[in-house]
Formats: sequence, C-alpha cells, structure tokens
Amino acid sequence: MNKNYLTNIIFYILLKVVYPDGTAVRLGNELKPSQIQDKPTEVAWPCKEGAYYTVLMYNPDGPSRVAPVNREYRHWLVVNIPENDIEKGQEVVGYSKGVPPKGSGLHRYVFLVFKQPKIIKYNEPYESPENHDNRPKTSAAKLAKEYGLGDPVCGNFLQTQYIEGDLPEATTESHK
Repeated sequence: MNKNYLTNIIFYILLKVVYPDGTAVRLGNELKPSQIQDKPTEVAWPCKEGAYYTVLMYNPDGPSRVAPVNREYRHWLVVNIPENDIEKGQEVVGYSKGVPPKGSGLHRYVFLVFKQPKIIKYNEPYESPENHDNRPKTSAAKLAKEYGLGDPVCGNFLQTQYIEGDLPEATTESHK
C-alpha cells in the first residue's frame, strides 16, 4: 500500500489547528518555524458523540521535497481521543517541533484525523519529543491499516522552511 494522503485525498472537512501565537493552519499557508515550535493550543473537528479518534502530524518532505528519503517523518501522534478532546487522548509520539534543514526549501506538515473503530492498544513505546529514532520513514497508510482506521475523516497542512535568524542556532542544530 503506497498511499500518499496529501495528494490522494481532498479534505472535505478541514481540521482546525491553531498555534499558541493565534496562527491558524490553512491548507498550505506558510508559517515560520518559530510559529510551530510548540504544540497547537487548539485542534478541533466535527466528531460523533462517544467516538474515539487518532490525530497524526507528519512531514512528507524529509529531508527535502527533492529527495524525501525520510518520508514520512512523524512529528506527533495522539490516539484514543474521546470525541475531539485531544488533551484527554493518549500521546504516543510527543510533539516534535518543525525545523527544516537549511537550504532544503519548503516542507509540508500534514495533520490527519482518523475515526477509530474502538479504543486501540498502540504497540510501540512512547516516543518523547526529544527522541527522533523511530520518526523517519513512517507511513500514515500503514498506521491506518495496522489499527483499522480507514481513511482520514479530516485534515489540514501547513508549509514552512528554514529562515536564517528565525530560531536560536542551538534550536536548529539540535534538530538536524
């Protein structure tokens, strides 16, 4: 299964994603890396009463769109979200800030929401925001298949790129 959700799915329902500075994600709008360093303060979607959901954030362009050998780089994964209360979900991959490498051009950061058929038992150990060992070369399609999630019920994406001086050098160096 080689599904690329960004190019194969039209988002009929947009996921609302808002960052701490009030900036909203809007179908590919370009944000500065400094605007996406902290996890979103608001993530919302129309939900069904009593249902559980999974939220996934990934970068299909690692380390660049020209050579995406680390496609899909997983930045955040929360499962077993009751309705759309993400704070009550189980964060299994901690939010990893987006810091594209210098000279790599625009990177897309995709957010997808899947409706779960039931509470799921995530099979991998928790991945902290600082740990990047298991994030490259993941697959939204494989995740959906493994846990019986089906196609996303909504989504959204932003774009960002390295901007000289936007972040302290220590931030960009630690994320390479």
